Amino acid sequence: MSPDRTPRAPRQRPQRVVAELGRPETLQETFERKAAASKRHRDNQTFTNLAAAVIVCLAVVLVMVLVVLRPDPAPQDPIDVAAAADAAEATVDVELVAPALPEGWAANAAELRTGSGQVLTWYAGYVTPEQQFLSVTQAIDANPTWLAQAIRDARETGERTVDGIAWTEHDQRGLEGAGNLAYVLTAEVGASTVIVAGTADDVELDAFVEAVSEQLAAG
Repeated sequence: MSPDRTPRAPRQRPQRVVAELGRPETLQETFERKAAASKRHRDNQTFTNLAAAVIVCLAVVLVMVLVVLRPDPAPQDPIDVAAAADAAEATVDVELVAPALPEGWAANAAELRTGSGQVLTWYAGYVTPEQQFLSVTQAIDANPTWLAQAIRDARETGERTVDGIAWTEHDQRGLEGAGNLAYVLTAEVGASTVIVAGTADDVELDAFVEAVSEQLAAG
């Protein structure tokens, strides 16, 4: 006779007694407890994200403050163009242009350079009293190709004569992207090809061209 194999009913897990209640939780209490725990978790995540965002913002502000409050670099010593020209003339066969300018003009460059085609050039750059830019470039034994490259093929717009020096005008002040070649004057004086270029207004430009022309005419 086979043994009795009547299936046993599954054992029910005893409900956990909650200490605070002194009894097992009801389904409603379990639901409310889990909902409260989820809300606390979300609130903690929100606070953590907010704190992280505040820290990042403070870091950005600190970097900006450090950049703004960074001490200005020491002012550059003024460049004596005349002295630099005198020293450079020992290596060339022409008098180099060093215009005599009134107070308020500041030179930021004065040097010999070797340009395209190995053309030797003398360059002097100035910041005007109105904080604009003007420069004079003097090329020795240059050629038309060098000149066209130096002024980026700026088209001729007129002519003017100052102290007997005939200048060809290349006015690009209405051309976008002209930069420091917004206004250009070119002249051939002896073995030198001279370029005056910059962004200054007519008053400062005229004063500069007159100073350059006066020296070229005297030489």
